[in-house]
Amino acid sequence: MRGEAMGRLDVLVGSWRTTMRNAWFLEPADLEVPGSATVEWLGDAFVVFRWTMEGDVGKGTSEMVLVLGRSDANDAYTALYHDERGVCRVFAMTFDGARWVLDREDPDMFQRFIADIGPGRIDGRWEASDDRGSTWRKDYDLVFERL
Repeated sequence: MRGEAMGRLDVLVGSWRTTMRNAWFLEPADLEVPGSATVEWLGDAFVVFRWTMEGDVGKGTSEMVLVLGRSDANDAYTALYHDERGVCRVFAMTFDGARWVLDREDPDMFQRFIADIGPGRIDGRWEASDDRGSTWRKDYDLVFERL
C-alpha cells in the first residue's frame, strides 16, 4: 500500500519532453538540448525517473536514472542517482507537490536541483558549489513538459 507521502510523487509520473538550456559548459551559451523523461512507479514504494538528452551535452551527462524513495522512520525522502559515466550519488530530497529539491553535501562537491511543479510542467535548475555551499553556480536550467 502506497503511503500518503509517497503518493504525493504521483504528479511526477508519466512521459515528459525535456529541454536543457543556459548550461555554462555548452557553446553557444543559449544552446537548447532536447530530451525525454519517463517516470513510473516501481511497486508502491519507489518512483523511477529516467532522463535522456538527445544532443551534444558537452561535459554534461546524457542519461541518468533517479530512484525516489522514503524513510518513514526519518520522515524523509531520499533519491539515488546513477548516470552513464558510472557516477552514483545519494541526494536528500524534499517534495511538497509544488517545490522539489534534491540536495547533496559530499566531500567532492555540494550539488542541488531546485524545481517548481506546475500543471504539466516542471521548471528546474541544477546548481553546484565547490566551496561547501558558500557560493553556488548554476550548471543549467532543465524544463519538463508533460506529453
